[in-house]
Amino acid sequence: MSRLWRTRHGRAEPVGRFADVRFDDLFDDLESQLEAELGAERRDLEAEEERFRVGRLELRDRIAAAPKQLDLTLRGGDRLRLRRMALGRDWLNGIVLEGAPVETGALVPLHAISSVAVDADAVAASLRGAPAGDLQARLSFAFALRDLARRRASVILEGPRPAAGTIDRVGRDHLDLAEHEPGQPPRLGTVRSWRIVPFAAFDWVRLP
Repeated sequence: MSRLWRTRHGRAEPVGRFADVRFDDLFDDLESQLEAELGAERRDLEAEEERFRVGRLELRDRIAAAPKQLDLTLRGGDRLRLRRMALGRDWLNGIVLEGAPVETGALVPLHAISSVAVDADAVAASLRGAPAGDLQARLSFAFALRDLARRRASVILEGPRPAAGTIDRVGRDHLDLAEHEPGQPPRLGTVRSWRIVPFAAFDWVRLP
């Protein structure tokens, strides 16, 4: 402790005591408080930015960043496990692992997916979002179907009422299907009928 002095009638008199103040400690404490407040503001800002970023993610972004092996539940209730090979703007394709004949191809429109089963690591990975400059992101479901039509590939439209045949032509939201037995070529003797099928009428396309 130190004395506090005052002058009275030409004499210095002690009037009290005060504690020694260590200004270095005081400034260190103030600096620590300021750093803590700035850190809290920075964390709040980063959290808000992350919430905003996640709020803009779409299903395609999540799938693009998720592991390649996907466990899908489709609109009709079917479960399909596959290894993703490509991901377009509104579709994905892959090799079937479970839920249909193994090693067959699958083309799945994203609107037919009701949920994707994931673990904690896959959820965290999916939040990274889609990589920038992804060319496949420009290719639509109709584009992928037109490629199958061009190659005259035999397909099965899987859903509430499966239909097998070859895709003749593709519109914006529907396709023309020449119905025939799976694996047969689309010839006059094998085609039973032709159907105009909306995309909303099937859950996925199987390539036998």
